[in-house]
This record gives sequence, C-alpha cells and structure tokens, in this order.
Amino acid sequence: MFFNNLAACSLSLLVLLQCWTLLVCGFRLTPSYQPHQNRALTLFSSTSEDGAHCYGPLSSTFSELSDEMGGSGRAAVIWDCLRAGIDPNLYYRNDSGIDSSDKAIVESWLEAMSADFDANDISLTKNDLLGKRKDQGLGADALSKLQKLMKQCRSSAACADDSVTESIHTIENSIGSISHIKVSADGTTKLLIRLARGYEVESVIIPWLDKGFSTVCVSSQVGCAQACRFCATGKMGKMADLTAEEILCQIYFANKVCRIVSSIAAAGDSATTLPPCDNVVLMGMGEPADNAVAVVRAVSTMADRRMFSLAQSKITVSTVAPNPSAFTTLGSSPAALAWSVHAVDDSLRKELVPTTKFSMEELKDGLVEALKSRSKKLRRTMLEVALIDSVNDSEKDAKLLISLAQSIMADVEGSKVVVNLIPFNDIGHPTYRTPSMEKVLEFQKIITDGGVLCYVRTTRGDEENAACGQLATSRSK
Repeated sequence: MFFNNLAACSLSLLVLLQCWTLLVCGFRLTPSYQPHQNRALTLFSSTSEDGAHCYGPLSSTFSELSDEMGGSGRAAVIWDCLRAGIDPNLYYRNDSGIDSSDKAIVESWLEAMSADFDANDISLTKNDLLGKRKDQGLGADALSKLQKLMKQCRSSAACADDSVTESIHTIENSIGSISHIKVSADGTTKLLIRLARGYEVESVIIPWLDKGFSTVCVSSQVGCAQACRFCATGKMGKMADLTAEEILCQIYFANKVCRIVSSIAAAGDSATTLPPCDNVVLMGMGEPADNAVAVVRAVSTMADRRMFSLAQSKITVSTVAPNPSAFTTLGSSPAALAWSVHAVDDSLRKELVPTTKFSMEELKDGLVEALKSRSKKLRRTMLEVALIDSVNDSEKDAKLLISLAQSIMADVEGSKVVVNLIPFNDIGHPTYRTPSMEKVLEFQKIITDGGVLCYVRTTRGDEENAACGQLATSRSK
C-alpha cells in the first residue's frame, strides 16, 4: 500500500513538474489557429447597476446559477455542456448543436500535426457527451434566463470594441476565444486566449498518453508584478487581474480542444489525440496570491462535483508567496499548494525575486500555519527552484533546501514536501546561464541523500525555446 501511494504521489508531482517546465522552458510550436476577430461583449464578475456583485455561468456557484436559472436541473444541464467544452447558448439553439468554431480547431490541429486527413470526414456531433440529461434540454424560458445572466454581468467599459452587437451572447463573444494554437511534436498544446476585453493569456495542455489524461496549466493574471529575474512573464509587469470567469474559461477551452481532437482520433487518425483534462495547475502567467479572490472562487468551481468535478488533489496553486498570509488565503481553496522558493538564503532570494519583502523564516511560518489547518490529503506541498548556473546551485543551497523541507515536515504532522528542480532556460538575461545536467544531478543527489524527495524536470515539447509569457506578446508564423 505504501508503494502504491508513493507511486501515485510521484505521478502527480511529475505532472506539476512538467507544467512548470513548459512555462519556463517552452517548446517548439507549429501552425496557428485564428478563427475570428475579437468581438465586443465581455462577461466577467462585476457590479450590476443596483450595486450587487454578479458572476457569469462559469463562475457562479451552483446554487447561484440554480437561483438565476429557476432550478438546479437547469443548472445541471448547463454544466453538462460547460464541462465538455460545449456552449449551452449554442447547443440548445442549434439542431446539430455544433459550434462553428469547432471545425476551425479541427483544421488547425490537422495542419499542426501535418496529418493527411480530410476535416470534413470528422463528426463533431455532441449528443453522446451529455449523459442522462441530454434529452432534458433548455426551453425558451431557460435560454432567455441564461442570456440575461450573461448580459447583466457585462461591463461595456471593458469591451475591446463597443461597436459590435450580437444577437446571441456566447462564451466566445462574451468571455474569450482561442486566437492562436501551437502544437509540439509530442502533442503538447499551447493556447492563446483572447479575452473579450482585449487582453491575451496563455494556457498549456500537456497530454499523458500512457496514463490516459491531460493536464491543463492556466493563468491567473495578464503579466505578473513579482518581477522574478529568471521569468519572461515577470518582464511584462502586471497588466490585469483575470476574473474567475476568465480563469475558468481556460479550462472550458482546454476541454473543448481535447474533445475535438479526440473526434479526430475517433475518425481514424489514432496517432493524433489529447486525453481528457484531469489535472489543473495554476502555474501560468501571474501570481495567484495577487488575485486571490478570483483564484479561490475559480478553484472552488473546479473542485465542485456538479461543475468541473476535479479531485482536490489534482488541482495545484503555485505561489511565490508575496507575504506569509498568502498561503492561508490560497489554502482556503480546495487544492494543493506549491511554493516557488528559488533560494532559501534571504539575500539571494531577494536578488532572484526582487519584490520579496519577508524573510524565508517568516514565509515558512506562514506555510506551516496554512498546512496545519488543511486536511491531511492537502498537506502535500512542492518547493520549486529555477536552478541557475553558479547562482543558486551550490552545495550550500542544496543543504538549505533540505533544512527547509525537513523543518516544514517536522512542524506539520502528515505533511509531504518535495523539491522540484527546473534548470533555467535562457530568456536573454545578461549573466544567468543553464547549469550542466551533471551539476543538476549532483544538486539533486545532495537533496535526496539528505532524505528529501527531489525531482528534475523532464523535457516535453521544447524543440524550440518559448519562455513563459512570450506567446502572449509574439506569435510564430
């Protein structure tokens, strides 16, 4: 039993490790998908005319959505669609239930994979995806209520273009749409999502074909204010917080892409597939602690069995910890916590994360208190380190990490701490360099010899470097 549990834990940690790798190191990406221009409307959590806070269909709690729709059955029907990456605003207005953008995703994927296959031969019928409620449907009254919910949460001041109007408010013209897809040789897929208010964020789908699932890595902000020296996204600065609706739409689109790509495989191109998304990590653009209200609400939706229905242990929120209370705030969400440490020595950490205002001891105490208040299933945490040659890869640095990990485990009963090493990828820094693999493995050995589990990231889809945040600011043609 112990070894079974250890194996399961190891797989989860490797999934998280892989996501961090993709964002720091990037990968070679092939042809892009740009189905249409951004539209006028935007839907996100906002304040309505009477001053009440309102949310859209993705970010409303199940109870809130039930109240708005006039019954939990209607809310369940809507979520049967959303969970599968299907827009209920279109599905129940269209005899075929087909979203016109689905075929564009098919064509883009086939082009990206250089597949010799006719997109017209692929069936996109969704009738078998919605389970026992597929025949229940949404009547005119329910569809009207859904449209009202979407419109009342709209803020025209945030629209990218006020001149365009839509007869039907959909996910794509009201929240965001996929503006760019890039696929690596191993199927790892990066999505650039253009939000209705004009910003762009990136998400990554990482397929684990041997395990039968994919992991989606999502962003919580546009840019980031933490300014980590080794991260390209940090160079952008913070441009905007994402709403819970905008965070969740990334999972919606990831599920949509996985479903459509599975249709390609079902049509006969079995070498081309993306398994369903079963893991989510908030390790994309942004610092979750700087947008905690939206992040906690979004994670609650991810874990709700009536909504995205993800296991709590398969959702991870990563933070650099701007302050000790960040762990408690993010720890209120039903997800595992990861800490972007990068260095235990205070002066060195200040160099790598210049916005640091608290000592490592103060931050560690914050993590300990947060872990103590959590269930034992959620007391697993990861210490992440972007390993930079001759900067934070010395024997002293390794031993400080051992002490930090052991201290946390000693202070928190039932906790598990793992160190995650990510060799630095060049982002144009004048002095930072990637350590040799020999040095990385030596560093890992010191930590494992010290009794702490330690992983080194494995390379997935990095035929070409595309550092964290670059996809949002430039596109390969």
